[in-house]
Amino acid sequence: MDLDSIQTIDAVIEALQQIIDEAKRNESPLGYFPALYQKVTIKVKEGIENNFFENGPRMEKLDVVFAKRYLAAYHADQLGQRTTESWVRAFRLTEQHWPIVLQHLLMGMNAHINLDLGLAAAQVSTPENIHALATDFRRINQVLANLVEEVQEDLAEIWPTWHWVLRRTGKIDDHLIDFSMEIAREGAWEVALNAVKVSPEDLPVFIAERDAKVARFARRITHPGWFVQFALRIIRIGERGNVSSKIEALQSN
Repeated sequence: MDLDSIQTIDAVIEALQQIIDEAKRNESPLGYFPALYQKVTIKVKEGIENNFFENGPRMEKLDVVFAKRYLAAYHADQLGQRTTESWVRAFRLTEQHWPIVLQHLLMGMNAHINLDLGLAAAQVSTPENIHALATDFRRINQVLANLVEEVQEDLAEIWPTWHWVLRRTGKIDDHLIDFSMEIAREGAWEVALNAVKVSPEDLPVFIAERDAKVARFARRITHPGWFVQFALRIIRIGERGNVSSKIEALQSN
């Protein structure tokens, strides 16, 4: 894939579809996150078209830069090339049997929001104008927050065992998501404010230090404690359908 050719939000949607199609052919959980991410991107496109954002062209530029960080990480990993540890952990999780769909989604969101979002915002800004992005940055956070809630409802509809476990464990999904996407998104803005002031020479060190923190944080998703892990095993056993059908469900619900 030629990442330089991806310059519009429509091109991002198409690039994500290519990954989704490949994952469905291979019955690979690598398709879960891009299925969710494509929904985010479509909603952002709709927001731009409906003047939800203060500056539509700037938001499209941010969306493209943001998406290309994931696309670059995905294709580098597929080629056996080095990428950020946050994404490596998300990609390696897809090779395991027991993680539930939500864990795969959260691992992708952890890397993309906690690391990539702030870096993308800094990339499209300067120290002088980055605060002008604040309102739209929070509006895209609103899109992300709404989608997290929507996906949880979708999972409950797709996998009935989810309802059974939640009734008996007191909202196990809240325990799993207790690292708080709201806090994560606010953290991304702090990353943006700090990264935009870093010189190009020092930026790789800044990214590496942030990446290490995000990668460590991922353990809270993959190892949430024995009680939660036991409940997740029950949910995993109750997941219906093969991988491709779950990807389709994530796209359609």
